[in-house]
Amino acid sequence: MSLSRQGLARIDRHLLSQLDHQEGVQLVKVPVSDAVWSTWRRYCDTVGIPMGRALALLLQQELGSLLDEDLDRAKGLLEQREADLSTREEAVADTERALVDRERQLAAKERQLDARASQSAAPRRPFPSPNRQGRNEPCTCGSGRKFKYCHGKG
Repeated sequence: MSLSRQGLARIDRHLLSQLDHQEGVQLVKVPVSDAVWSTWRRYCDTVGIPMGRALALLLQQELGSLLDEDLDRAKGLLEQREADLSTREEAVADTERALVDRERQLAAKERQLDARASQSAAPRRPFPSPNRQGRNEPCTCGSGRKFKYCHGKG
């Protein structure tokens, strides 16, 4: 049976929350040489605490240092992530400014194109040449009729 990381983390949190709350006796086999064991016994006798209690204190101190290392590592990781986040925020702000500038440029270009389109869409009335008579203008003979019905027939 394998445990997921979340399951192991939940077990660790439960065990760590009970570190100093419950104290019981656990029998442990310690693989050490006779010389190390006798040195440990002399140390504990000198300090005046039982060997088992000294091992328990040593274990708690080691676990505490591991937790401190984990907290220091987590703090460093958090600082790194915050620096990355601020870098990304600056990049997003720069991109937003570039997009706003580009949008302004496109709006100005669109206004120019609209102005050109409105100028070219306006109907141009050609100026009549001075020696040419328009078809729908009054006839030059003075009859009052349009040129196309009077002298423009033909």
